[in-house]
Amino acid sequence: MERMRVGVGRRDTEHIPEEALQRIISTLANKNDEIQNFIDTLNQTLKGVQENSSNVLSELDEEFDSLYSILDEVKESMINSIKQEQARKSQELQNQLSQCNNALENSEELLEFATRSLDIKEPEEFSKAARQIKDRVTMASAFRLSLKPKVSDNMTHLMVDFSQERQMLRTLKFLPVPKAPEIDPVECLVADNSVTVAWRMPEEDNKIDHFILEHRKTNFDGLPRVKDERCWEIIDNIKGTEYTLSGLKFDSKYMNFRVRACNKAVAGEYSDPVTLETKALNFSLDNSSSHLNLRVEDACVEWDPTGGKGQENKMKGKENKGRSGTPSPKRTSIGSRPPAVRGSRDRFTGESYTVLGDTAIESGQHYWEVKAQKDCKSYSVGVAYKTLGKFDQLGKTNSSWCIHVNNWLQNTFAAKHNNKVKALDVTVPERIGVFCDFDGGQLSFYDASSKQLLYSFKTKFTQPVLPGFMVWCGGLSLNTGMQVPSAVRTLQKTENGMTGSASSLNNVTQ
Repeated sequence: MERMRVGVGRRDTEHIPEEALQRIISTLANKNDEIQNFIDTLNQTLKGVQENSSNVLSELDEEFDSLYSILDEVKESMINSIKQEQARKSQELQNQLSQCNNALENSEELLEFATRSLDIKEPEEFSKAARQIKDRVTMASAFRLSLKPKVSDNMTHLMVDFSQERQMLRTLKFLPVPKAPEIDPVECLVADNSVTVAWRMPEEDNKIDHFILEHRKTNFDGLPRVKDERCWEIIDNIKGTEYTLSGLKFDSKYMNFRVRACNKAVAGEYSDPVTLETKALNFSLDNSSSHLNLRVEDACVEWDPTGGKGQENKMKGKENKGRSGTPSPKRTSIGSRPPAVRGSRDRFTGESYTVLGDTAIESGQHYWEVKAQKDCKSYSVGVAYKTLGKFDQLGKTNSSWCIHVNNWLQNTFAAKHNNKVKALDVTVPERIGVFCDFDGGQLSFYDASSKQLLYSFKTKFTQPVLPGFMVWCGGLSLNTGMQVPSAVRTLQKTENGMTGSASSLNNVTQ
């Protein structure tokens, strides 16, 4: 016993570091929080069970009340039919019975008169009475009555047999959860920045009320990831088994789709997700090399006549701190935005009011659209090699191709390459579509609305090209993430050198 006491005492006096005790306390606190959170979850779930049970009981009462109401209406209608038939037959029989009673009364009276006439002894009076009796008998209603009831007492045609209906009522049960639809990738279509998704049910289900389609953009191929960088977007209340999303911006390589069926009460399981490719050219404007007189955002550029002067004054102010220089206007493109990663080339300067795209085209077919401001005096749209000089203007070198719109002094619309100009006898559209087939060596410009071909260059690109834009006194807005339109693909197939090309510019000076 002494030894045991000594042992116990030693344990009681064992030293535990404060850090270890803090860890124990932290572990216990975390466990308590975990248990408390679980208790809250259980309470919330219990509350949900009670509320949802109350809701479904209420809905069940409403459904049965609706059935009772229908049965009462049908019963009332049938009762009215029986009562109407009863009244009709009763009326017919009552009329016939009244006619018979009147005929019988007249006949009995005539019989009594005839019997008394037998006692008449005077021949002349007897003969007169006999003629009267004969005439009255001829006209008596008793001899003109039909002694067959006009209606029968049969009411069997209004009897009912609800055995089948009772059997149907016994089969009443809760709504089944709809099965998961099946998306058919073969029937899905991706074209013209629209996606049509088609699906079918594994078996017929006439209880389905509508479908819910969910979609999200992703850059991962294959099955959707559980934790993707984008949330699912929902399209509800689709009545058919096909839906088209139009006017999409394809700024991701793929899109995930899934669909579920819904009946009046519940939504079913999701279909197996399907991933469709939605790849398109996406680029922004490169403000790290744009002319200082251009105010550049990701998808728009505007002429800023004070931009260059502001920068020059800012530099002079740094060199001559004693002088007061004109402050540079606030420029959101250069002053507030971090420099672009692509900054290896010199900034455009002089009269080359140019900005390039930040993504090079090295292969494939691509399409984008440009819209000019209504008051834009002069602008160009095209492509250029990365080697375009900082003083070079689009279309004035052999490393750039463009169409140029001039609304200053005189209106001109022309294609330009290698300092050669080809006047275009077409109306300048509100939006210009640009099609670049790098491998096929083709650069075409279209009316973005009507898809009318404006001009087409044929060449052989020897190095990657960048989308290029020139702006003076005005602005341009850019629309990327677009597929090559079906109409443009069709026109490209039928175009066999029938339009102007770069070679037609060689003999035309600016």
